[in-house]
This record gives sequence, structure tokens and C-alpha cells, in this order.
Amino acid sequence: MLPVDKVIGKVYPIFGIALIAMAAGLLVVLLSGSYAIPELTTLHNFQLNPDKLPIIPTLFITIACGAISGFHATQSPLMARCITNEKKCRSVFYGSMISESVIALIWAAIAMAFFHGPTGLGEQLAEHGGNAAWAVDVISHTTLGKVGAVLALLGVVAAPITSGDTAFRGARLIVADIFKIDQRPILKRFAVCIPLFVVGYGITLINFDIVWRYFAWANQTLAAVVLWAIYIWLARKKRNCWVALIPALAMTFIVTCFVFVSPQFFGIENKILAFALAALSTVALGYLANRRVDPAIVISNKSESN
Repeated sequence: MLPVDKVIGKVYPIFGIALIAMAAGLLVVLLSGSYAIPELTTLHNFQLNPDKLPIIPTLFITIACGAISGFHATQSPLMARCITNEKKCRSVFYGSMISESVIALIWAAIAMAFFHGPTGLGEQLAEHGGNAAWAVDVISHTTLGKVGAVLALLGVVAAPITSGDTAFRGARLIVADIFKIDQRPILKRFAVCIPLFVVGYGITLINFDIVWRYFAWANQTLAAVVLWAIYIWLARKKRNCWVALIPALAMTFIVTCFVFVSPQFFGIENKILAFALAALSTVALGYLANRRVDPAIVISNKSESN
């Protein structure tokens, strides 16, 4: 309900500082303590059920949030409203991406070191229903004590809350833009917010594991769409489009591969067939996206439809 600058611009930095402080503390523990970080020198799949969860595409779907995230892409307009100078965009957006990836690497290292390797980590998570929050709580308490508990509360527990906040806020602004609903009057904000909250409550009645699996895939799919949009824009401007084209192709293959491999969708057991279908789908989608590069084609298509 509140404007972006009232919450995100003033409160969220506290959570960001907590995340960075916790990661820095864990890094000190790793480097100065008795923990040994496992050296992973192969592409061996350490999942307890590797046939069910193949590295491709499961790994890339799993690390969606910290690597290539469609959800983060949708939130960039909100963050841009909190920036006073356009020159700060590089440090804010690029800097936050690098910071989050470093934090993710530190957590991956401490998690494997704490539970004596990836196999031990997988077994412990399996015993606790795959609850990553449990692992975060145990590691924070054991390595950083009471300070770690407070940082875990601020940096980790608050993360889903802030994600929900920005998701609802982004949805409100999108709906308002589509239907041209002025968001300055408080009653018109309620007119958009209340239906969204009803939908949100309905989602909470569904098994969260199921929701999260589809969200992870949808997140990466949205990222692929955004990358294709960036590629088309760069190509039309005759600028370096490879920076967007390569990851767009890679992520398109990943999300289409997930559709063919995952039991949530087609669940094809023949991996070679699934990968082949994903490759063909990627080529087809790439061809369609490339047709949008030439504005003349777009104008011609619009004229024919008219």
C-alpha cells in the first residue's frame, strides 16, 4: 500500500546490511575455523536421487534467484524509482548482482563444510524435509551464536517477507498501468490491492512445495523472456546483442528442457529425446525472436493484420 520510497528505500537497506554482515561473519569462520571446504572437481550429481533430479536442467532452475532471475527483472523498475541519479544504476543493479552471488557462494561453502560435504548436506536436508531455513538456523546459531541468530532473523527470515511485499507491489503497479488506474488516491489503491490479496491468500492454500517448483520454473522462463526482449532492443539499435543473445539461448534451452524432463510437465524419461526436443524448441523460439529484430517485418505484420 505504501509508496516505494517509504519502505524499500528506507527499511530494506537494513535487511541488506544484515545479509552482508552474516555472510562476512561466515566467511571469517570458514577461513579461521576448523571447517574444511570440500573441493568439487567433477560434475558428479550429489543429489540423493540423481536420476530424478539431473544436473541439467535442475541445477540452473535451483539457483534461479541468485543467478538469472525473472522476478528480479520485474522489480528493477521499483528499484529505479529509489535512485536519485541514473549514473548510480550500474553500482546498484550490477553491484547487487555481484554481492548476491558472493553471498550465495559463501553459504554454499559453509553449508557443505558444516555438514561434511555435499552428501552429508543432502542427507541432513532430506531428514528435515528439504527445509533450507532449518539449515540456515543451525549454521547461524552454531557458528555465530546469538549474533548469528539475530542476523539470520533479519537477513533470511525477512527475505521472503520482502519478496512478497515487492511481488504484491509490482503486481499492483502492473494492474494499475494496464487498466490506467491512478494510484495516488488511497481508495483506488485498495481497489487493486484487495483482489490481489484474495488471490494471494488462495495461493497459500496450495501445497507450498508445489507452488515453489512452478515458481522456480516460471522465474527462469520470465528471465528468458526478458533476455530475448533485451536482445531484440539491442539488435534494433545495432549494438552488441551477443551479451543478451547467448544467455537468452542458454536459458531458453534450460526452461524448455525442464518442461520435457520434469514430472511436473511431460516427464519424459528418455533424457536424449527430452534434450533434443528442448534444443529444437530453443532454435524455433530463437528464430521467432530474431524475426522481431527487423522493425520492417513488425510493421509489415501489423499492416497485414489490419
